[in-house]
Amino acid sequence: MSRTQLRDRIVEILRSPGARPMNKSELIRALELPASARPLLRKELAALENQGKIAAGKKGRYELSSAQPDQLRGSIKFTPKGHAWFFPDAGDPDNLATGHDLEELSRVHVPRRDTGTALDGDRVLVTVLRPKISPRDFRRQRRSPEPETEPEWRARVEKVLTRRSGKLVGIFRQKAKLGWIECDDPAINGNVELIGDTTARPGQLVVARVEQWQNDTPYARIIEVLGWPDDAGVDILAIIHKNGIRQSFPDDVLAEARAFGDEVDPAETTHREDWRNRLVITIDPADAKDHDDAIWVEKTENGWQLAVHIADVSHYVKPRTELDKEAAERGNSTYLVDRVIPMLPVELSNGLCSLKPDVDRFTKCAVLEINRQGKVIGSRFCNAIIHSQAKLSYEQAQTILDGGKAPKGSVKGLAPMVREAWAMASKMRSRRFAEGALDLEMPEIRVRLDDQGKATRIENVIHTESHQLIEECMLAANESVARILKIRQKPTIYRIHEEPDSGRLLDYGETAKAFGYSFGDLTNKDHIQKLLDAAKGQPDEHAIKIGLLKSLKRAAYSPDPLGHYGLSKTDYCHFTSPIRRYADLVVHRSLQPFLDNPPQQPDKTPRQTELHELARHISDTERASADAENESKNLKLLEYLEHTTQLPEPVHFEGLITEVRPMGLMVEATGISTRGLVKREDLGPGWTIEARFDRAVSRDGRRLLMGQRVQLEVARIDRDRKFVDFRIVGEGPGETTSDARRPRRSTGKGFTSPRAEKSHTEKSPKRGKPKNPAKSTAGKPSKRPKKLNHKRRRK
Repeated sequence: MSRTQLRDRIVEILRSPGARPMNKSELIRALELPASARPLLRKELAALENQGKIAAGKKGRYELSSAQPDQLRGSIKFTPKGHAWFFPDAGDPDNLATGHDLEELSRVHVPRRDTGTALDGDRVLVTVLRPKISPRDFRRQRRSPEPETEPEWRARVEKVLTRRSGKLVGIFRQKAKLGWIECDDPAINGNVELIGDTTARPGQLVVARVEQWQNDTPYARIIEVLGWPDDAGVDILAIIHKNGIRQSFPDDVLAEARAFGDEVDPAETTHREDWRNRLVITIDPADAKDHDDAIWVEKTENGWQLAVHIADVSHYVKPRTELDKEAAERGNSTYLVDRVIPMLPVELSNGLCSLKPDVDRFTKCAVLEINRQGKVIGSRFCNAIIHSQAKLSYEQAQTILDGGKAPKGSVKGLAPMVREAWAMASKMRSRRFAEGALDLEMPEIRVRLDDQGKATRIENVIHTESHQLIEECMLAANESVARILKIRQKPTIYRIHEEPDSGRLLDYGETAKAFGYSFGDLTNKDHIQKLLDAAKGQPDEHAIKIGLLKSLKRAAYSPDPLGHYGLSKTDYCHFTSPIRRYADLVVHRSLQPFLDNPPQQPDKTPRQTELHELARHISDTERASADAENESKNLKLLEYLEHTTQLPEPVHFEGLITEVRPMGLMVEATGISTRGLVKREDLGPGWTIEARFDRAVSRDGRRLLMGQRVQLEVARIDRDRKFVDFRIVGEGPGETTSDARRPRRSTGKGFTSPRAEKSHTEKSPKRGKPKNPAKSTAGKPSKRPKKLNHKRRRK
């Protein structure tokens, strides 16, 4: 009996009709377990109690927890100011039993005073509190029967069910014999008291595990000294520990991985479809080592045949082995700015599973028939063996697509196949967007470090046709696999992206209006895409896309095929990256019975109840990895920006004024996706900020306006607050702003982009949108865009 089955059986016994509270001895007899299983039972009872499913009563007797109708289970995420958001588990049976609309409560605000002892990423039990209307809003509703906004739900943490890591990272401080940790974690209000002795020296960065709380004050024991904050690599180690990411592999896991050797098993090749003589290739980043996928494309009479080969991790990592348990616990690989923390040991991730060139490798293969319009009209799946004949970087593949030659020494036919693959993929891409997929591609940067781990330069990652080629092939394979598993009703894990909440889309509409855009019904996806098209290539394109992303729900994993809103797909799963995502490994196991050449004994797949818990877990680990990846990139980006202030010549960045506040101008360096502030004093003397008109005006008539493109340079960096102060290049006494007046451009179809202001002599701009924005022309000045009201801006 597995641990999951044991937990289910315990709950089943305590839930049976006429059941009474039972102690451990009674449960052992009821479960028909030997006395030697008592330690295992004790561990599982503790786990169920931590999850809030059972409760220990008098004399050590256990019973089912009495579920409260307003209590939900889920995870908590803190904001920098100490408030938090609660995300309920949509598939949790106890949450569903409450009768709450979990779509409406997909994200609930938790005030700072109600976060209890929760830390970022913990699973918690909360009480959701019904919205209350303030006396002022009540009086306003009496005068106007339709309120402007609905009051929001909020939550209060009742209990921490499981800790994500229970670790805190901070600076060790000492005065006389008294020691404490100075921690900038938003979940901690104050310092952390210490338990036990330590070898740390004052000022060093340490990792501590929280052991108890007293009056909302955490008491922790130092478990690791990372070093001095300025030491190379210490800043990244702090991020790893803070996000609870596992670094090293246990010895038994490494032993299993090393037992496979370096070459595939010759006896297994006879059971697989042989693709070793075909032109199968990989296209990846130049520095990639874990090659998950490879492709082969051939032109046919009716379109194309596409083979997507994916590393067959399921052949090596079997269910309930130590390798499998460790991979499930990690959930995914984590790609930090200076290192990769893999889900599998490097012996597999960079070795036996990686589809490297000139060696035999086992794959799961999706063979797809694509018609001339880019539609998948047929599919089959098989276990295969390949011998990759080319390893191209995206840059090398793009050179071929641009008309250049293949790398020197490449196999014959490589360049024609790459061009044919793009001819197919471009049709697939056009069809996908025509069917309602959203174009949410964002600019990406890569921070380069020196030998000491210090940021010295940044590079823009440009997504070209070669990236899009591979993307379309992978999307097609993912959709085809999801479709067959859904049709055959095989339990698995799907990738889902639910439809956004209409209230958040309304808030997003206010943001778009503030930039002067007109649009239709944003609950209609076509209108959203038209708005994105209107912003394309404009200075505020990044702000418009970021606003949309914030209004959408976060993609997650689920055992239910709920579809993918952003990709506009009814059936979708992750199949193409089993080296770095555990969800893909589960999908590979689910697909085994439907292969043309299935294994004699297909791997067992989890039951539906187990899949709910697994999907929740790997969604959490994905979020933790994403947080760590973003934090490491932002940390090194700030380090690079600080580095630019020490250079002989200042570095200039393309920027956009996103908001005007009394303190100064909120700006965004769009090329590096970094927000900051141009303080009033950094504008120079003679400037007046008119926040209610969204502008700054100088004594000689020059103006800086919301939505205006400007050149920025770094003024100063606040490392503690992780904030950047910019200054505008060329702004100061006696200088002019060449971009103060901007021509208006019409985008057609009623979707307009603001690019104009009235003459400098006008005292104040009129508000409101044009009567007929679709008819605006480049020669006509626009009216000022409607300003966000205070409540909308704050949200």
